[in-house]
Amino acid sequence: MVSVSASAIFIRLAIEAVDNATIAFSLFLATSRLILASVVLIPNWLTLSRQKVPVQAYYYAVGAGFCLALHFATWITSLSYTSIAASTTLVTTNPLWVSLLGWWWFREKPSKLTFIGIFVALTGVLFIVLADRDLSSSYPNPLLGNSLALIGAILVSGYILLGREAQRKGLNIKNYITVAYTTAGLALLPAIFLFGQGYESYPLSVYVYVLMMAIFPQLIGHTSFNWALRWVAPTIVTMVILLEPIAASLLGVFIFGEIPAQEVIYGGLILLIGVGIAILGG
Repeated sequence: MVSVSASAIFIRLAIEAVDNATIAFSLFLATSRLILASVVLIPNWLTLSRQKVPVQAYYYAVGAGFCLALHFATWITSLSYTSIAASTTLVTTNPLWVSLLGWWWFREKPSKLTFIGIFVALTGVLFIVLADRDLSSSYPNPLLGNSLALIGAILVSGYILLGREAQRKGLNIKNYITVAYTTAGLALLPAIFLFGQGYESYPLSVYVYVLMMAIFPQLIGHTSFNWALRWVAPTIVTMVILLEPIAASLLGVFIFGEIPAQEVIYGGLILLIGVGIAILGG
């Protein structure tokens, strides 16, 4: 959790290290983080074929990788347009989407209490989105940033569920992350070229921050959560992820002096209460 919470800080530090943080730069951060993590995992490909599992396990792992790629593309971009508190709060609404997707996909119908929690949490989301009025003078486009973070939450929920299924089908954690992280990195690799940008000519500090993202939030943080999915329910894992906006926001205050708007604080509290109700209902 500590490792994952540092992700937004490394991203914001990288954004501040360049003169103009464009969508292409966000894609550079997302892709580089995943590619570096994949490079560390290259030796695993030599032993991957030794684990005999159904081919469906690989389908789920590849699908999880695509969801992870799109999650990073949307969420990292959101941090260029809105506050750390708003972005990390919205992107950790995944317990709600895991419940809804699990109902639709696996016929795991949520309880009435879970539905109440979802309604309360979405009220908190509305508060954060409406905070656009107060954030507009400090951030380029908070409404766009908040929307991207919310889309990122839905995508990471798909990533969590697909990852659980890949491991249920027999892939161990080492082989699962090798397939998922590599798929995600390769899926995003050409995207930056569509914007006429490349992977070179950035300040050295940017590459250091990317390396830190690959080691801590990705290889340590995400891998730990993926490993936990093999042993406990996705709702429990996503409940722990709820600590991210609190930790990231506190780091944002100390490092950047970034005080969240009142609406974001109120909305975040309502959202966390709603998610807590939804989890209790499960």
